[in-house]
Amino acid sequence: MATSMGKKTSSPNIVFASVVAFLISAGWAANHFASVLVVLREDWEMSTLLVNSAYGIYALGLFPCLIAGGLVADRFGSRPAVLLGSTVAMLGNVALMFWQQNTVVLLTARFVIGLGVGLVVSAGTAWAGRLRGASGTTLAGIFLTSGFMLGPIASGIIAHLVSAHNAIYIPYIASIILSIAAIAFSFRAGDVPSFHEVQVAPEHDAPAGSEETEAQAPAPVVEKSAAKALFTAFPMGLWVFASMTSAVIVLAGRVGAHFESSAFMPGVAAVVAFGSGLIIQALGRHFHFGPVSGVIGAVCSATGFVLTALGGAKPSLILFVFAAVFLGLAYGLCLREGLLDVDTFSPPEKRGSVIGVYYVATYIGFGFPPLIEWLNGYVGPSLPYWVLATGALVSALIRTVQIRSGYLVRT
Repeated sequence: MATSMGKKTSSPNIVFASVVAFLISAGWAANHFASVLVVLREDWEMSTLLVNSAYGIYALGLFPCLIAGGLVADRFGSRPAVLLGSTVAMLGNVALMFWQQNTVVLLTARFVIGLGVGLVVSAGTAWAGRLRGASGTTLAGIFLTSGFMLGPIASGIIAHLVSAHNAIYIPYIASIILSIAAIAFSFRAGDVPSFHEVQVAPEHDAPAGSEETEAQAPAPVVEKSAAKALFTAFPMGLWVFASMTSAVIVLAGRVGAHFESSAFMPGVAAVVAFGSGLIIQALGRHFHFGPVSGVIGAVCSATGFVLTALGGAKPSLILFVFAAVFLGLAYGLCLREGLLDVDTFSPPEKRGSVIGVYYVATYIGFGFPPLIEWLNGYVGPSLPYWVLATGALVSALIRTVQIRSGYLVRT
């Protein structure tokens, strides 16, 4: 079916499936490099600072496009931004596949991938929220997490099983194919008109069937403003990728000293950390975790940072596992709570923009691995993580005050 504007339309469920495909492929495109960089460091003899910088520079491309994607979604709809972003990210991976041995191309292509993924993440999350309300927003976080997890796992397995020469190219081919498939599916699925929003009840903090829902009491009016949405969500967002990159990049690199080849370690870290994040997000969705779970998420982040600091330059395997679990739980809880705060408190006409700004806060953590590597020569491997642990506890305290004062109440 086509609208008068010539846009192909489809059922909301099929359109939502296309959004899921975009989010998974974007997460994969962004994060499969976590395993590739180990091959670059160990077999291509690139410096740790260079490959960590190539991983982190992606965030510099993300920041402007996270905001731009949200603005475009608010004004013109999400689909154009998501299609463009997926195409740009794919082209960045094409450049890496052919010319990653060139330092300029390596850094530039990762920056370009950040531009593309930024558009997909903010506009895609807004799109999911338009289709399924708060449920769609949290599901967007879950599927994006799935892409972030599957990318380094697949790349790590490939790098471990095939020759070093071939291992460096195949992960890019897989990512490119996924991006093409998502784009093709979207052209087949189309979109629903902007007026055809699926009215879904928001994710309540009270479980279905409770006295509150049975009584069907009128919900209190929730103050909606971009400022309140960001003030509640920002302290959560800071620890989303700060936690995850610490597990998948820093910890995986340090514990790799125990092995002759550590190309598979980012994949192991992704299984443990992203797996923990996925499980806790699914549990939160099923049991309707309330805002207090954000406090727990920040405390988990602090705990993971403390364990990382205690492990130093060569952590034990058991410490690596425990730290990765706590950091993964922090990722899942903080991402979910921040997205729910944005969905609850942001005005509908500004939701895409607020989502973009929130994700900027989350992706600050992508700059930590090269910064920590650089600081290592001056203050050692542990001090930065003591500082980060303190910051995470401050965020937990801020959220506790917001909840106790009645400022942070979701209906």
